Amino acid sequence: MCDLIGREDEKRQLKIIEDSGKPEFIVVYGRRRVGKTFLINQYFKNRFTFKLTGLAKKDRLEQLANFAETLNDQSGDVYPVPKNWMEAFRYLRHFLEQKKGRQRKVVFIDEMPFLDTPCSNFVTALEHFWNDWGCTRNDLLFIVCGSATSWITKKLIKNHGGLHNRLTHKIYLKAFTLNEVQQYLKSNGINFGQREILECYMIMGGIPYYLSQLEKGKSLAQNVDEMFFQRKSKLYDEFDNLYASLFDNSDDYVKVVEAIGLKNRGLSRDEIITETGLANGGRLTRILDDLDNCDIIRRYYAFGKTERQSIYQLTDFYTFFYFKFVKKHKSSDMAFWSTQLNTPNHNAWSGYAFEQLCLYHYAQIEKKLGIQSIMTEASAWSCKANDEHEGAQIDLVIRRADRIINICEMKFWNAQFTITRKTRDELLKKIAIFTADTKTRYAIHLVMITTYGIAANEYSDIVQNQVTMEDLLLP
Repeated sequence: MCDLIGREDEKRQLKIIEDSGKPEFIVVYGRRRVGKTFLINQYFKNRFTFKLTGLAKKDRLEQLANFAETLNDQSGDVYPVPKNWMEAFRYLRHFLEQKKGRQRKVVFIDEMPFLDTPCSNFVTALEHFWNDWGCTRNDLLFIVCGSATSWITKKLIKNHGGLHNRLTHKIYLKAFTLNEVQQYLKSNGINFGQREILECYMIMGGIPYYLSQLEKGKSLAQNVDEMFFQRKSKLYDEFDNLYASLFDNSDDYVKVVEAIGLKNRGLSRDEIITETGLANGGRLTRILDDLDNCDIIRRYYAFGKTERQSIYQLTDFYTFFYFKFVKKHKSSDMAFWSTQLNTPNHNAWSGYAFEQLCLYHYAQIEKKLGIQSIMTEASAWSCKANDEHEGAQIDLVIRRADRIINICEMKFWNAQFTITRKTRDELLKKIAIFTADTKTRYAIHLVMITTYGIAANEYSDIVQNQVTMEDLLLP
């Protein structure tokens, strides 16, 4: 089994939890394929007192039969198939009570949402198990996991019944950073250049499972063709499986994501309602919250705007790549992606995807600018054309407590980016429109975020700071 790459914060959390000497009820959740099960398995190295994995698309009787078989295998006893989940948890309690000694009893239930089949009363039984017994056991470490974010959120994290405020820890597992992707590729003998690593991230994000499908000895383009565009490719059904696993009744989620993905700047709530035809109510709020919780979209406030004017923007790299290319072209041409390189379609996609990559690595940008210890507020800004000026847009505005605003321009380029006279004039005009529109009195510093940096010439002195892909690849 591969070593655990990155996840330093999560490992520290798990160590603190393991050593707490208190009853612990932990939920580990996050996007499908992000490595939740792998994290727990690798950290505990199979030091589980009991481990159960829910079965996909099986009914209550099959889930209970699997529980009994698993308990018998791991206990060495013979428990009958329980009639219901109340009885199943009584068996588990009995088994755990037989385990003597002060060592932690680690119980791991993976894919828990699968266990909550219709009319099973699973959550009621879980509530009783924890509230009546589990929360009294200082030696119990109870870990649950699952990809169905809507279930995890509603039934556990925001439970208003017997499990309200009963979770002791929530661990949300994010995608790898660029640095972790670089480590992962190196550990698997895959030798990509830095720009290829960035483009790999822009296609599939920092999702470990997708990265595991890459083959050494092949270029990124060859790998992408085999993973996405070859007939019955490795990830042929991934889009449907992703959304079906994350959300109940996923059709409306896909409808919202597709509508948002059509506009690079994103959509407001009112615009989402217009584009999708969904009602303006609690159901839409839950969809947007669930998508945001999974890092599939982000909710942001434009510079100088209120919360009511927030915008929702698609941020999941795989989903954006799917809508842009895979949905139309999967199975059409085994070498499709190789023929797209440096075309207008490729360049338009990579420009937006690079912007999202930079936003995801905001901590690395702050570090390069030396402002980690300064309070900052990151936002976007746009201004429609009027009688006085043209429209303008800035995807990253950093307002700093030291009364400086960094206006960040992001360019995914094949070489050093050259600022021509025309480019300089466009940038200065954008800054002037921003200053007039926002009426800011802060000093404006232009930051260029590029792959290989800025070529020095007579126009490059308008740039106050630079961030390159080497900076984005740092921890």
